[in-house]
Amino acid sequence: MSILMVTGIEGARNCAAVVASQLGMDVEVAEGRKSALAALRKREFAAVVVDETLAECDPAAAEAIWERAALAIPLQINFALSGTARLVREIRAALHRREREQKLAHRAAASAIETELKTTVAGLLLHAQLALSGGEVPDPLAERLRVVADLAGSLRQQLSAPLQARGSTVA
Repeated sequence: MSILMVTGIEGARNCAAVVASQLGMDVEVAEGRKSALAALRKREFAAVVVDETLAECDPAAAEAIWERAALAIPLQINFALSGTARLVREIRAALHRREREQKLAHRAAASAIETELKTTVAGLLLHAQLALSGGEVPDPLAERLRVVADLAGSLRQQLSAPLQARGSTVA
């Protein structure tokens, strides 16, 4: 992924080169609204850094950029007051924050899916056992119900094991 810097300050390309080398990412510079929107139409960015001066002078432009930034991390920084080191720190912190948020979201999704599966399997196992205990079940159907109950029981045991023990890659 890469970073889009939207600023009209002199030396923006030099600043972008330093940011690129510090973060190990491509950095594209857009000097204003039109070039920023064109860049956002071409590809996605990990972060979009808009100069605070531009955002204050033309709030509609900043809003249009934010709306088209998709999943990019929006950052508004005063390039005139912030040095390159601070810019790198701000971008790095935002990228790390996004990474942590994504990991937490993955964990929450995995947990929700696991809970739903456990509930469904428990219901399947219960209904199969109830059908078997109901008597007067023809032998071929009873055998199939036993297979369903055995499979559901096996799946239930697997779901009861800790996530790491099952070889999950969710971090």
